[in-house]
Amino acid sequence: METSFSEILREFLTLKNLTQTAFAAEIGVRQSQVSEWLSGKAKPGYDTLRSMALAYGVSADYFLGLREDF
Repeated sequence: METSFSEILREFLTLKNLTQTAFAAEIGVRQSQVSEWLSGKAKPGYDTLRSMALAYGVSADYFLGLREDF
């Protein structure tokens, strides 16, 4: 079964002990946007996904569900 982006992000935030607010500030988005991603109402665009990968030194493939590790 394919893991959804919201599940991947929730797991990442938990493993890194990050709040929605801290994560949002680090990648330059509003906390409410992160909340929408976690609820499955929206997904980040290319530029935001790139910012996420660069900010945390994580492959974008991880956030896309193509890799299981960072």
